[in-house]
Amino acid sequence: MNDVERLTAIEELRRLMARYVRYADQKRWQDLAGLFTPDGSFTPHKPDGSVWLRMNGRADIAATVGASSGPDDVLVHHLFSDEIDVESATGARGTWSMEDIITRPEDAEVNPDFPFRGMHGYGHYHARFVRTGGAWYIAELEQTRLRLDFAY
Repeated sequence: MNDVERLTAIEELRRLMARYVRYADQKRWQDLAGLFTPDGSFTPHKPDGSVWLRMNGRADIAATVGASSGPDDVLVHHLFSDEIDVESATGARGTWSMEDIITRPEDAEVNPDFPFRGMHGYGHYHARFVRTGGAWYIAELEQTRLRLDFAY
């Protein structure tokens, strides 16, 4: 790859992850899952490093992340400080610093799997990307946590 091709790939990957957080904020779970390869995986971790959830495939990702928030929840996701390594014309890896905030209305029904009223999290996304059919997709996404603050 020449420099222009590499920089173009980096910008495409930044935009892919920007769509990921926008779709999360807008609760567009099918669109979010469509950013993954058909067999893509998403694995969020707890601050202690243990796996919180493991999702495999678009249907599982859409259903699981969609079940984690209610219709009146407000979701805010931010990405910062990306590090992207384009390994080839069809493969790349990246790391983003991240922050997410979830707030639920006082009268919202409590979700037994996610019983908090508010959450403020900090950490990193670690992604492996593949390019197929002229577009980049997330093949693997891991979310590691530095800190999670909950309000009950």
